[in-house]
Amino acid sequence: MSVKIKDLEMGQGRTKICVPIIGKTREDILKEALDLKDNAADIVEWRVDFYEDVMDVEKVLLLLDNMVNILGNKPVLFTFRTKEEGGERQIDACCYKKLLISVIEQGKAGAIDVELFKEDGLLEEISKIAGKAGIPVIASNHDFEKTPDKDEIVKRLISMKDKGASISKIALMPNSPEDVLKLLNATYEAKAMREDITLITMSMGKLGVLSRLGGGVFGSAMTFGAKTKELASAPGQVEVNELRSILEVIE
Repeated sequence: MSVKIKDLEMGQGRTKICVPIIGKTREDILKEALDLKDNAADIVEWRVDFYEDVMDVEKVLLLLDNMVNILGNKPVLFTFRTKEEGGERQIDACCYKKLLISVIEQGKAGAIDVELFKEDGLLEEISKIAGKAGIPVIASNHDFEKTPDKDEIVKRLISMKDKGASISKIALMPNSPEDVLKLLNATYEAKAMREDITLITMSMGKLGVLSRLGGGVFGSAMTFGAKTKELASAPGQVEVNELRSILEVIE
């Protein structure tokens, strides 16, 4: 099954490349957007948790509008990554929910990220609201310390879909090559079990680079790269132009 983010069809054709924007100031963020407008990325993720005025919803919405205008046909994935899942800051459930609903109501984002374990019932609620607005939800789960067993990974990916998400995403830290194999195997198994699911999966760090390059073979629809290594939002991200070249060879 494929999912459309604006004109980008996730789950069909080649693996898509997403590059994050992690600027702290309005000026830095807009400069990153300009730099990414014509590069090899298919979609841009705004990691809004890096933004210094993220708690000011009006400023966030205005800046998102500016970014979308700059990027043109390149969609924006709106993501507040919480401290609990490796992000830059904490946010209470009420503010998190308000921010996501405000972005949905504005209608500028191509997709929004909602964390699986943020609050009981929140993923279902946001998925329903976003669905009515025609905005895909990417449910996500991150573990920067370990990789659970294969069955648990599959369970989480399918749970995201069952809770209403358009796309299920998981990123895990491997402590051995076997952990990378577990992640890839779980990706393949979840895709085989549920034809209606669209997946984004990756192992992080040096050990996990293989999953970022070859994950599409196992069923992952998108991988994350970085404009430069200094602007990576997670360990193991490959520079975007190098990533594109490698994917073209593999696929």
